[in-house]
Amino acid sequence: MPDPSTYRPAPGTIPADPGVYKFRDPHGRVIYVGKAKSLRSRLNSYFADVSSLHPRTRQMVTTAGSVEWTVVSTEVEALQLEYNWIKEFDPRFNVRYRDDKTYPVLAVTLNEEFPRLFVYRGPRRKGVRYFGPYSHAWAIRETLDLLLRVFPARTCSAGVFKRHNQIGRPCLLGYIDKCSAPCVGRVSAAEHREIVEDFCDFLSGRTDRLVRQLETRMHDAAEDLDFETAARLRDDVGALKKALEKQAVVLGDGTDADLVAFASDDLEVAVQVFHVRGGRVRGQRGWVVEKAGDAIERDAVAADTGDESELAILVEQFLTQFYGEQAALSEGGAQADQPANAVPREVLVPALPRDVEGLQQWLSTLRGSAVQLRVPQRGDKKALAETVERNAKESLAQHKLRRAGDFTSRSAALQGIQEALDLDSAPLRIECVDISHVQGTDVVASLVVFEDGLPRKSDYRHYAIREAAGDGRSDDVASIAEVTRRRFLRHNRDAASGGGAGADGGDQAPEAALDPQTGRPRKFAYPPNLFVVDGGSPQVNAAAEVLDELGVTDVAVIGLAKRLEEVWVPNEEDPVILPRTSESLYLLQRVRDEAHRFAITFHRSKRSRRMTASALDSVRGLGETRRTALVTHFGSVAKLREATVEEITAVPGIGVTTAQAVLAALAEPTSGQRGAPSTGEAAADVAAGGVVVGDDVTDIGASERTGHSRE
Repeated sequence: MPDPSTYRPAPGTIPADPGVYKFRDPHGRVIYVGKAKSLRSRLNSYFADVSSLHPRTRQMVTTAGSVEWTVVSTEVEALQLEYNWIKEFDPRFNVRYRDDKTYPVLAVTLNEEFPRLFVYRGPRRKGVRYFGPYSHAWAIRETLDLLLRVFPARTCSAGVFKRHNQIGRPCLLGYIDKCSAPCVGRVSAAEHREIVEDFCDFLSGRTDRLVRQLETRMHDAAEDLDFETAARLRDDVGALKKALEKQAVVLGDGTDADLVAFASDDLEVAVQVFHVRGGRVRGQRGWVVEKAGDAIERDAVAADTGDESELAILVEQFLTQFYGEQAALSEGGAQADQPANAVPREVLVPALPRDVEGLQQWLSTLRGSAVQLRVPQRGDKKALAETVERNAKESLAQHKLRRAGDFTSRSAALQGIQEALDLDSAPLRIECVDISHVQGTDVVASLVVFEDGLPRKSDYRHYAIREAAGDGRSDDVASIAEVTRRRFLRHNRDAASGGGAGADGGDQAPEAALDPQTGRPRKFAYPPNLFVVDGGSPQVNAAAEVLDELGVTDVAVIGLAKRLEEVWVPNEEDPVILPRTSESLYLLQRVRDEAHRFAITFHRSKRSRRMTASALDSVRGLGETRRTALVTHFGSVAKLREATVEEITAVPGIGVTTAQAVLAALAEPTSGQRGAPSTGEAAADVAAGGVVVGDDVTDIGASERTGHSRE
């Protein structure tokens, strides 16, 4: 355990200016980020008597191995830099308010040529506008069904849209006038986008204008004796008013505001946010997080200023992260001109943060106009704030009921693994390797990571095995050894290149975990506590020999055999038998099964690409990027085959010679096309979808939340 005195900056070296500071552990990972009006006063508070610190603060300073800082000119700059670093490094001791992914939202893909409306659950993406979250998915579908008769926008998936575009007939919704059928050209892209923008305006609260427009058109149609059109417009107005009835007015003055409330105990805090637009509650969000960084920040603030208001610190942390994230998501694409969707004019909080003026200035910068932070004192806003607080308390109570059993079982599982394997400490980080192939062909491996008993999908990795037997024989032992060597060679190489000066402070801070080009942390520059291989004694011994060869002595290695679920330890004749009903065995099985699933997914992708060779692959000088550009531009290989040389050369990067070679290749039947219509088209379309398989470590999709790097 590091001693804080070993990395304490020399007296007088810390500036008294405002700035942002980072604590790193001995492996170079950023574990805590904070800001201060005076760096000298704030950082000195962390190096007081360890016994006098809050337990969480004490754990942080004894986990850290170095501290560094960056001086800024204003407190607003410090606020922005702190947010950016927390988002980039994801420090374990900072409170992180991640978006609740259990509530459904209504998504509008404004980043597409023909935007789509659909129910969605998951992380937010740039260029997509979200309405909600709603309590139930059926509520969104019911509202959407009502509004489609007024705003007949596309709701189908990309595959359905493409298929009906090819056959030249709309789907059922197109025939019953609940879709304007842009797939068959009934409306242009501009006309369809106008429909979608009117839909977004309605859900954003600008309802009166749309209702008045429809009523005016209805009266005009009636005066022209076009009673059929008037009746349809009358029904449209009724549908809009029925949708409005589902959103009760809570603030009669038409306020645009967010109301934030907190409920906490000694360990966790629940946050609830109500989004009120035009006086109506348009959405609700909730988080429950550990109060790790709150205790650390409160300790430092109390030592620095004598003020230790817990609620004020929580408010500042939440507003910084939440609105910084919302503003980042609304940047670019069709949302760039709508900053008000990210930050409202008014934010009602239970307590004002310490630096309320600086935070208001920062929020105003994000919005582009003035933003006010207030504590409601009376009237409708006070009553609604109390409702939000009741929701926060209920959310915390429900969370504690759900999580009590899960947290206890995970703690028991990690403790049981430590005792069964006689480890020095509980394996808080577990990595597992699995091999997948079909009779020795397309051999791949997966590496999954579990931290604190939960999967960390951002650290998952794929490996394409280089040394697989070429005669069709499977050699899992050699493959396990190769993956182990590549994984820990990377760790040794990064560790050997470590060492450097801390920012602005002259402190020695290990840079092993930083990428020298991007400055971002390398996620595999530090070892796991436990390395699990899928297999028995031969596989375990192979992995252990590689670790001995590389001089890695602080990683425990085991194997989990599928047949009897035995745990094998290197150089032991008999396995360790865990009780069938033990939480420890359940956790190891879950880790092994996740590695198996991840390897199978990658293997199927690689095998599919090999079996569906595209006719475009044979074109000399046509790389993957330009192949993808061609298929994306024309929509399919079939349409590309019908194009002329002049049309093909309109694609950036394609010359006349290449265009002629493309047409020549598509004119000749390939082996993949015999017996099946255009197998090459399928492969090219897959390439256009973004599935890229490299010769090393591969990330196959954002759905898995994986990273990718070159080993």
